[in-house]
Amino acid sequence: MTAALDHLSPIDLGELTERASLQTRFDRKYVIPEAALDALLRGMESGARVLQIGDERDFAYESVYFDTEDLASYLGAARRRRRRFKVRTRTYVDSDLCWVEVKTRGPRGCTVKTRLPYDPSDRSILTDEGLRFADEVLDGSPDGLTPALTSTYRRTTLYLPTTGSRTTIDTGLVWTSARSGLSRAVEGVVVVETKTGSTPSSTDRLLWRHGHRPVRISKYGTGMAALDPDLPSTPWRRVLDRHVTR
Repeated sequence: MTAALDHLSPIDLGELTERASLQTRFDRKYVIPEAALDALLRGMESGARVLQIGDERDFAYESVYFDTEDLASYLGAARRRRRRFKVRTRTYVDSDLCWVEVKTRGPRGCTVKTRLPYDPSDRSILTDEGLRFADEVLDGSPDGLTPALTSTYRRTTLYLPTTGSRTTIDTGLVWTSARSGLSRAVEGVVVVETKTGSTPSSTDRLLWRHGHRPVRISKYGTGMAALDPDLPSTPWRRVLDRHVTR
């Protein structure tokens, strides 16, 4: 993937955050074959830029998702409940930065992400500070939030100036259950996400022209379902059957 990015100018993290923080946004997700990625990158809009820190243009991520014993967060998503939520820590492994994040649903189905700086050494637990934060954002968080799933992957982030939006490309996705210890790697495909305002980005239109359509995939929900086939998984069944458990 590095060679296909060589023609893109860099953008640093500070400028990317200033121009396209998009904490409230519409997310569209695509699962595409690895073999299709090079053509996608070469077809990006003129002026697209790639996040670069030092000499690096793709970065290791780790997310730890927290849920109740009865999986209130997971089942809220699996059953498409209106007031669903996610609580996780997100660690940027290469820079040793960490956040605790709460994701909720906003008006018209947009995603609202609220986050707080967090000690990387605490990323596998919710400290008292993390619990208070979740409680404040959710106006009363469920009791008994404990680690449920860890996802690891590498991410490349692109800035699209026409819509002031971002496109992320995730490779090497691995899920590990915090409860059973089982792991599953997702091979042969990459996950592309467009993070925009209400207007689709040029990446969306590029993907549509190549025959790719948005799919329902959640790194938490799909990962949990992949590792435990007894869980309800209707929203992610198509992705599971086509790309994960095939």
